[in-house]
Amino acid sequence: MALSALAACSAGPSTRPVIAVHGDGEEPSTATVPAGPREVPPLANYESPGLSWSTCTDSTRARMGDTVPAGGWDYECARLTVRLDLPSRPGRGSLGMSLLRVGTGGSPLVVVGEAGGEPGTLKAARLAASLPPQVLSTFTLIGVDRRGTGKSDGVQCVPDAARVGIVEADPGEESHEELADAYTLASRECVLDLENRLPAVDSWRAAADLEQLREELGVPHLNAIGIGDGSKVLTVYASRYPDRIGRMVFDGAPDPTLDVPGVAETRAVAAEETFSEFQKDCVIRGCPLGAAATDRFKALLGSLRDRPLRGGDFDLTPGTATVAVLAGLADRSRWPALADALVAAEAGDETKLSAFVEPLLVGRDEDDPPWLDAEIITSCNDTTTRIPPERVAGMAADWRTKHPLFGAYFARELLACGPFPVPQPAKVPRLVGAPPILVLTTAADPVTPQAGSERAAQALPAGIVIGWQGAGHGALGQSACATAASQEFLVNAKVPTSGTVCPP
Repeated sequence: MALSALAACSAGPSTRPVIAVHGDGEEPSTATVPAGPREVPPLANYESPGLSWSTCTDSTRARMGDTVPAGGWDYECARLTVRLDLPSRPGRGSLGMSLLRVGTGGSPLVVVGEAGGEPGTLKAARLAASLPPQVLSTFTLIGVDRRGTGKSDGVQCVPDAARVGIVEADPGEESHEELADAYTLASRECVLDLENRLPAVDSWRAAADLEQLREELGVPHLNAIGIGDGSKVLTVYASRYPDRIGRMVFDGAPDPTLDVPGVAETRAVAAEETFSEFQKDCVIRGCPLGAAATDRFKALLGSLRDRPLRGGDFDLTPGTATVAVLAGLADRSRWPALADALVAAEAGDETKLSAFVEPLLVGRDEDDPPWLDAEIITSCNDTTTRIPPERVAGMAADWRTKHPLFGAYFARELLACGPFPVPQPAKVPRLVGAPPILVLTTAADPVTPQAGSERAAQALPAGIVIGWQGAGHGALGQSACATAASQEFLVNAKVPTSGTVCPP
C-alpha cells in the first residue's frame, strides 16, 4: 500500500533559489568530513545499558487525554542525565532528559518535537500509530522531551497572570502596552526563577543533548525525525556533528534565511491560506460553518470583543479565540472538532474552543507544564533580535490591513523577546558535507510555511524536498505519499527525486 501511494507522487522541477547561509556561533567541528553529498548511512542496532527502561503505557495514554491514538501500543520510558552547559559555567551542571520508546526495530529513530508544542515523547507515541508497520519493525522510535519541555525539567516560570494576559490579549487592540507589560512580567519572573539556567534552554544545547543520547545508544549515526522547529535542532546537530548524521526527515522546517519579522509575516500569510483551506474543507464536509467560515470567525471575534465568555482558568476573548483557531488549523486531524468548537462558541459555549488553548496555559502537573513558557524562552534564546515596541506597532497596523485574520496577532508576538536578556550568539559551523536529508513541506502550513521549508532544504548540502499539496502543520502521517517516501528513505535508503509533489 505504501509503495502504491508513493507511485502516486509526481516529480516537478525545483525553482528554489540558491541560499547563502551564515553561521552565528561556535567553532567549526574538528571532524574530517568530505565536502559534497554523501551516501545514506547504514543502520545499526542500539544498546542502552545505561538507561533503565520501564513500562509507562498507562501514564502516557493519560498524558494524551481524549486525543490518545487508537491501538494497543506499549510504551517504555527512561531518563538520561545530560550536561546543562550553563553559559557562565561551561560543562557544569546537569538536567534530566525524558525519553519514551515504542516499536520493535533494532535501530533507534529519535523524534524531536517543538519547544512550544506537544512534548517529543508524546509525539513519538502518536507517530507510532500513523507510520507504516515496516518503520516500527525496522526502528524503535525514541521520543525526547527536549530541554525545558515536558518531563525534561520543563520550565514553568511565567506567572499565571502574565501567561493569561499574553494569550487573552486582543490582536485588534490599538494599544500594545498591556501585552508588553505581560511579557515584561514574564521576563522578570523567569530571570529570577531560573537564574543562570535561563540561557541554557535553547536549540544549541538541545542539539548537544541529542549527541549524548546517540553516545548512550551506542550507534555511529543519529537517525531522527524533526517536527517543525525540532528540525532546527537537527540542523544545528548536523552542523556540529557532521560525521554522525544518520537518516533524517524534517517534517516542516523553519526558514533559515529571513529575519524575525520576515518569518512572522510569512506565518501570517500562511495562516490565512490555511484558514481558506479549512473553509473549503467545511464546504466539502458540509460542516455547519459552510462557506461562511471566515465571516463567522470575524463576527465571533467582534462578539467576544464586546462580551468575552467567562471560563475557569482563562476567558474566551478575541485573543484566546485566535490562538485556539491557529492551534486547530495546525492539526489537520482536528479540523472537524475546530469547526464544531467555533459553532459552539457562537452559541455561548466556550469550553470546546478553550480546549485548544489549554495546553499552552494550563499544565496537567509538574511533568507536563504549560507549553507557552518553553516556547517563549527557547525562541528568545535562539535569536539576538529584539524588536522595539514602536516598530511592532507600525507592523501591526500594516499587517492588520494586509492580513486581516492573523496579521496583527503575529506582529504583536514580536514583543515577546523585547524584555528578555539578549543571549550570547552561538557560532554554528557551516554544514559543508552531509548525506541526503529528506524535507517534507506542506502547501498551507501555518507554522512552517512551505516556501521557508524549501529554503531550509536548499541550505542543506543534499536537501531532498517532498511537497505535499495539503494543509495543516506537517505531512508525515497525513499524506500517504509523503509518508511512503519517508518510509522508503528511512527503511531502505531510497532517496526520492527532489521536487516530488504529493497530491492533497
